[in-house]
Amino acid sequence: MARRQTTSRQLLMATLCFSLLAGGCLTSGKQTARNRKAKKTEELNAAAEPDKILYDRAMADMKKSRYTEGRLSLQTLINTYPDSEYLAKAKLAQADSYFKEGGTTNLTQSIQEYKDFITFFPFLEEASFAQMQVAMAHYKMMEKSDRDNTQAIGAEDEFQAFLLKYPQSPLAPQAEQYLREVQEVLADGEFRVGRFYYIKQDYRASAARLMEVTDRYPLYSGSDEALWMLGDIYQRAKQASKNEDDKNHWADLAAKCYDRILQNYPMSKYSHEAKGRLTSMGMPVPAADPDAAARMKKEQLYAKAHRPNPLKKVAMDVLKSNPDVSVAARSGTPNLNPPTDAISATDVLKPGAAGPSFGVAASNGGTDSNANDSGPVEEGSSRVSAEGTGPTAAAGAQIIAAPGAVVPGTPAPTPPSNPPPSSAAPSNSGAAGNAAPSATPAGSAPAGPNGNASPSGSAPSPAPAGTAGASTPASGAPGSATTQAKGPSGDAKNSDADDSKKESSSKKKKGLRKIIPW
Repeated sequence: MARRQTTSRQLLMATLCFSLLAGGCLTSGKQTARNRKAKKTEELNAAAEPDKILYDRAMADMKKSRYTEGRLSLQTLINTYPDSEYLAKAKLAQADSYFKEGGTTNLTQSIQEYKDFITFFPFLEEASFAQMQVAMAHYKMMEKSDRDNTQAIGAEDEFQAFLLKYPQSPLAPQAEQYLREVQEVLADGEFRVGRFYYIKQDYRASAARLMEVTDRYPLYSGSDEALWMLGDIYQRAKQASKNEDDKNHWADLAAKCYDRILQNYPMSKYSHEAKGRLTSMGMPVPAADPDAAARMKKEQLYAKAHRPNPLKKVAMDVLKSNPDVSVAARSGTPNLNPPTDAISATDVLKPGAAGPSFGVAASNGGTDSNANDSGPVEEGSSRVSAEGTGPTAAAGAQIIAAPGAVVPGTPAPTPPSNPPPSSAAPSNSGAAGNAAPSATPAGSAPAGPNGNASPSGSAPSPAPAGTAGASTPASGAPGSATTQAKGPSGDAKNSDADDSKKESSSKKKKGLRKIIPW
């Protein structure tokens, strides 16, 4: 019995020794393999360029979400090797690290990094991706429609810039959809304010907001309701007007709003009521646009398949800080035009005021403020030609064409004995045919005693023509009168400066003067 126990113990000890030896061999084999791999990596690193080593190390750190360590390697590469072939990749990877890390501070920094990349490498293919990422950074920071819309406006600008710069990019369809969602948020913010003023019966403020919605955001999910409220405001303005022309004007604007509902939103819940309003007003009922009907049908099918349960949506809206864009349009071309000047609530319901710019013509009252500046100037218009060559400039030239006026502000001054060339005569006829002097705005040349046409106290007496600061008209030479007549705004000071330049420097120093011949 004792021998058997001794034998079993010996066998057990032998087994343990064998296991230990085998384990040691395996461990030594693994360690040898690791050493060989490390040695091989060191050899490859020694053969590789140092900028590539830094770039690969940064990419390895970023894959493991070690963004700070990765940015340190990338910044070392950028500062140490400015001529490296990995410079552009390093700049883009640095911006990506801020974007992936997230947070308001990092997203703001990523916007600056992406814009720097576009500035330094505008012709690389990655420039379009960088522009898209700038817009996406604003999109991620966008808040709800009833809060600050700074980030939403920034996202709209950047998405529009992307679509205008890179229309053939593979990311263009994605950018269009994001732009529709951003414009949904912006339009919803304007619509909420307009509806608030509409309920409070502050129709001027409400109309200004609703016009902004209907003009800029036709794909907004509540555009039909905005058009309905705007048409109702115009009808109320018609009822409050006493002038028959004003009544016709407001009726036309209301009819245009109802026409827009029936044409572009035929499946709207307001289409039946809009048709009834047009019929009661004796206006023709337009047919629905087939493309708009197909778009609305497609939107309704998408809403049934993808939009969440209303109860779940309300709960998620309370918890989420980002806006809800589930009701945004999924088809249609978004607005790529920049926003125009804000519509003044004090002018939107004045008699003869123009309505929305989707085809409303102000033919029954006022002048359309959105008309092109190249059109004819109506009497009483306050538009001024930017180049100084329009009717306003002609009216100024008509007044200045007679330098020999005896009394300031006289409409028909006595012509000089040595008349100016015929170049000033067409300005007379042009002024009479295009605009009356009463329509000249304050910025142009008025015909009063304090205007530029005839300076105060001027008389046909000898005047210094070679002096730069002379306040009287220039000499009676034909050239000086022609210079005044061709001025953009009839400014006598500019014409005097031109005349003083024509004089030689010796005459300026000696103070010689010309004598007016008459």
